[in-house]
This record gives sequence, structure tokens and C-alpha cells, in this order.
Amino acid sequence: MTASPAASPADQSPGQSSDRSPGQSPDQPSDRTVLVTGASGYIGGQLVPRLLAEGWQIRVLTRRAGSLDSQPWARDVDIVVGDVADRGGLETALSGIRAAYYLVHSMDDEPGFARRDRAAAAAFGAAARAAGVQRIVYLGGLHPDDEELSPHLASRVEVGRILLDSGVPTAVLQAAVVVGDGSVSFDMLRYLATRLPAMVAPKWLDNRIQPIAVDDVVTLLVGAADLPADVNQTFDIGGPEVLTYREMIQRFAAVTGLRRRLVVTVPVLTPRLASHWVGLVTPIGAGIAKPLVGSLVHEVVAKESDLLDLVAVPTGLTGFDEAVRRAMDGTPPDTALRNLALTAGAVTATALVGSLATQPNSRWYRNLDLPAWQPPKAAFPIVWTLLYADIAASAAAVLTELDRSAEPAEARTGSPRDRFLAALAGNLVLNAGWSVIFWRGRSPGVAAVEAAALTASGAHLARRAAAVQPVAGRALVPYAVWCGFATVLSAAIHRRNRR
Repeated sequence: MTASPAASPADQSPGQSSDRSPGQSPDQPSDRTVLVTGASGYIGGQLVPRLLAEGWQIRVLTRRAGSLDSQPWARDVDIVVGDVADRGGLETALSGIRAAYYLVHSMDDEPGFARRDRAAAAAFGAAARAAGVQRIVYLGGLHPDDEELSPHLASRVEVGRILLDSGVPTAVLQAAVVVGDGSVSFDMLRYLATRLPAMVAPKWLDNRIQPIAVDDVVTLLVGAADLPADVNQTFDIGGPEVLTYREMIQRFAAVTGLRRRLVVTVPVLTPRLASHWVGLVTPIGAGIAKPLVGSLVHEVVAKESDLLDLVAVPTGLTGFDEAVRRAMDGTPPDTALRNLALTAGAVTATALVGSLATQPNSRWYRNLDLPAWQPPKAAFPIVWTLLYADIAASAAAVLTELDRSAEPAEARTGSPRDRFLAALAGNLVLNAGWSVIFWRGRSPGVAAVEAAALTASGAHLARRAAAVQPVAGRALVPYAVWCGFATVLSAAIHRRNRR
């Protein structure tokens, strides 16, 4: 179970457990004790310290040990092991609780996710009613009322309805794009704007959206715990501006000092194709991008602002530009374009050496007895061009992910980045060397041995890439396979022409 994709990143699962009870004991709750599910996710991680500051005693329901260890507030909360779908564990977690936050939702494309979310919400609502909980607060997705929704967005709406019908007064807050560093919906916007000076994009970029700053979301979530007992309804929440996604890209670029982006929309990109496009150019996998895109194909604009009449936002709602500034304050620069330039340059140099060494029209090659199954000459430059582009893009993705996850100490020699670069450089040297050995050395046998080394190096590079960025690792497999084919071909030519 993970948090709503319209509001938070992929890993919004309930976190982990501890035998400690540093705060209020589960057996001795106060009237200001609140349960937070999804505390290891983005929104939950922001919500807990704000609740602590407001004087709430916090209990956290989590499935996995260790997921909260990095949180500075972990020692100030009571951590209980359990799952939102487990009725037995819920009884313990909800005992003595005044208000409960339900911040979990599937963010995968696995079959049956809607059924699992439905069952979990029903179990949570029933357990909360049995425990005498006075308030449930759920964060769902903003949506239109008169359109067929994507499966994930429809499931979020259904979860909200189940909780509203649970018999426990429930506030369902519905948000669109949450602007904050770590929000997966904002990360998608950020990486598209940062990495693509020009883009051909889906037509939904011209749909209207009402983004909201994460600070305002948290303020409204905190206030929702103290709503009057007779309040049992949905609330649309959004910032002070309604923008299209295209306008959000341009405003992001302006705030962060980027040039104006060239955006051309086309009507042929389906949500599935668009999610793969997003997965290709951003660190967000296609599986996570799909529910995000599914929510953005609709116009998601608040139809009311009733919650603002019940919960005070002392400084007023944050404008989009200011929300972006806060989100990007202290955020390390994205190195994707720099890394792509580096890998493209290295691959281009390799291709140039190989091209200069290649002599398919030489008398030596024409006089060889070639296997009948060898592809025509024209196939080789086409295949190698595609493979070189694959190497450059995949290696750049790996380097960027290593930059994003690197610890400060890893900036020195010997870091994972340096080791991957060394593996890449070794592979490209072997790549160029095969052409020199085969064409200039005129020795298919030696070229076969060198091609075998190149194949092993390509497979090693793919494994290294997969350990960092699985999609990039899979993308490099065709390269290793083709190098294996070059090994077989070189060996076959050698056998047929031995004198």
C-alpha cells in the first residue's frame, strides 16, 4: 500500500516497527492521540512533525522494520507493527485513538490493486468505528465528477467513499499536484522541465490543474483532525492559481532560471504511451508514472473551498512560484543533461574510431568466404547507430541516478560513479578495438576473441546498470546480445577462411 500518487511519491507505504514507546503508551492514550498510517511516505513524513508541534501524541502504524529509522522524529512517536488491511493489528493500533490519518494507496499496476485498496479501506473504517475513533482524515485525488476516471484515480475516489460510509466522521481531502521536493507529482514536472528544453508531449498538457504547496496540504491535514463531529464530507483543496501543465512547466523554468521551454502537443500519446515517455526522460518509472498521467488527463480544479472556512491558513495559500522556490531551495542540480553530453561524447568518439577503421569494400573483405546468414552490409551501421544511442542514454540515466543518491563522501575517486565510468570506458575501448583488430589486423580469429571480451564487458555493464537503474540495465541487454552475435560471426568467418 502506498500513498496517493496525486499527493506523494511512490514509496508511501506504512513504515516499520519498534518495541519502544517513547511517547504515550498505547495502553495509556490521551485525548490528543492520533494514528498516522503512511508515515514513511512523503506526506506522512511531513505531517508527523507538524502534529507533534501542535501537541498531538503520535502513534504510527507500519509494516516494515527500519523504514522510519532516518526520520528525526522517530524517537518521539509510538511505533506499532501492523497493516491497514489486518483487522487484528488495527485493533491494537487504533485503541484509544482520537483521530486517524489514512495516507496509503496502491501505486502499482499489479492486477487487483483496486480490490486490495477497497478491502483495506473497509477494514480500516470498521476497526476505527469499533475502537471509537472520532475522526478519520484521508488524502485522495482531485477529480471531475462527470468523466470516466483512470483506474487508480477511481480507486482513490472509492476509498474515500468507503471511509465516509464507515460510521466514523471522515474528512476526505482531495488534491491535485502537490508542489514540494519529494512529491512524485512535482518530481515529474520538475524533471520534464529541467531535462527537456523542447518536448513533444501529450495533449493533456493543456488541461487545467490547481496545484497546491505541500506546506498548505499539511496545514489543512493537521486542521482536519479537529473538525466538528458532524462534518463527514469531501473537501477539494488547491492553491490560489489554476494553471495548465504547459504553464506550470514554463513557470517552473522561469523560477529556476531556465530558458523558456518549447512544448508541442500531439493527440496520439495515450496515457500508457505517455507514462513510458515520462519513464524514459525522468527517474519516475512507467509503473508509477501511469497513475500520475491517469489523473492529469482530466482537468483537476477545485469545485469548492469549504475547508478554508473551517481550518485557518494563517499566512494564506502559497502561490505556485513561491511553492516552487521553497521546493527547490537547497535541491541539488539535476545532472542528466551533463551526463548525457558526457556519454554521448564518449560514444560518438567510439563510433568515429570504429567507422574510420571499417573497410567493408576492401579487397581483403570481399575475398573472404562469408556465412550466408550474415546480415547485409547496410544493416550494420543502422544497428550500431541504434545501439550507440542506447548506450549513451542508458549510461547517462545510471550516472544521473548515482549522482542523485550519492553521499557527499562519494564525490571522491572510488565512488560508484567512478566505478561505473571505468566499466563504461573499458567497454567502449573494447568496442573500438574490435573494428581495428578485425579490419586493420585482418584476423577474424583474434577479432572473435576480442568480441568475446566485449560481450562479457557488455553483460557486466548491463548488470552494473541494472543494480542502479533497472530500466537502463534492461535497455543495455540488446547491446550485449549483439556483441555476442559479433563474436559468433567473427568465429564463423575465421573457421571458413583458415588456410
